[in-house]
Amino acid sequence: MRVVSVFGTRPEAIKMAPVIKELENSPHIESIICSTGQHREMLSPVLKIFDIKPDHDLDILVPGQSLNSLFSRTLAKMSDLYADLAPDRVLVHGDTTTAGAAALAAFHNNISVGHVEAGLRTHNMNEPWPEELNRRLVDLMADQLYAPTQGAKNNLLSEHLGERQIIVTGNTVIDALLFIRDKLAHDDEFATTIANGFPQLDPSKKLILVTGHRRESFGEGFRQFALALRDIASMPNVQLIYPVHLNPNVQTPVREILSGLDNVFLIAPLDYPAFVYLMNRATLIISDSGGIQEEAPSLGKLVLVTRNVTERPEAVEAGTVELVGTDRERIVDRCLHYLREPELLNHISKAKNPYGDGKAAQRIVKEITK
Repeated sequence: MRVVSVFGTRPEAIKMAPVIKELENSPHIESIICSTGQHREMLSPVLKIFDIKPDHDLDILVPGQSLNSLFSRTLAKMSDLYADLAPDRVLVHGDTTTAGAAALAAFHNNISVGHVEAGLRTHNMNEPWPEELNRRLVDLMADQLYAPTQGAKNNLLSEHLGERQIIVTGNTVIDALLFIRDKLAHDDEFATTIANGFPQLDPSKKLILVTGHRRESFGEGFRQFALALRDIASMPNVQLIYPVHLNPNVQTPVREILSGLDNVFLIAPLDYPAFVYLMNRATLIISDSGGIQEEAPSLGKLVLVTRNVTERPEAVEAGTVELVGTDRERIVDRCLHYLREPELLNHISKAKNPYGDGKAAQRIVKEITK
């Protein structure tokens, strides 16, 4: 069976890496790897740590291109590639433009599609935007839906997608996370090299790890988010580290408001092992990332999610995630609440991760080869 695995962004590459490695180990599969290059600068370190070498790189990134341009370029190039490769199945992940366009190109060419991380929903087409549409679109076209949780499967069943194969697998990001966590724990040279990359951090201070990149927050939402971080940084014995996304809509307000503060470290985007190291070291995390909502419970960390809705309600129910939106006062209030109540963070650290046991990729490949 010829299987093409497609990814284009850093989160996709991280979450697809365990599946790709499992495909490589299967004697029944010819595994072909395609990168669209949607996040070119941020992909290389991920591919290196997981020892993944794309067979095809579509190089679709054009500075300043619109979503329609990105989608159409990806659709056309993926269609041409499928015509050359004639795959039996295409695997895509999640809710990116790469996933939506690659799946549609496969559908138009009558190629079976498997959707890794199927069934997540906010039931709000504007949040996350355009990801909610992309994910629903892929779910409609896929014949195998690899749902990370029973809740995700229930979403698919409620949309009358039960005639397809829906398999609860757990989330592949936990497979990837546990691989890096174990490497940090058992490879002293590897761990020391990463730790030495953050000499600015003071071990006597509480560390808050920050990320932010969602399109629906661009503009005033991101400005309020950055102002909240400035307020938090005024607290004693606190330090913030923020790998700032390369998008100018993120860079401009963040650097305008937070540059020059002694205890706020605005750094370039990190490779995955370094980011796992920071998650593990952090007192708490402030982020709008979906992946971090899944990863943090495995490390016993609370995430204050700067979104109004989440397609990952299991984390909210488990108590490892709290939605705070982009309201300046609410972000500050909830952050200080937890910083002042360390027993709450200690309780959260013991919560069970609802997103899997690190064997999702095995379950997915087993289903493909049935």
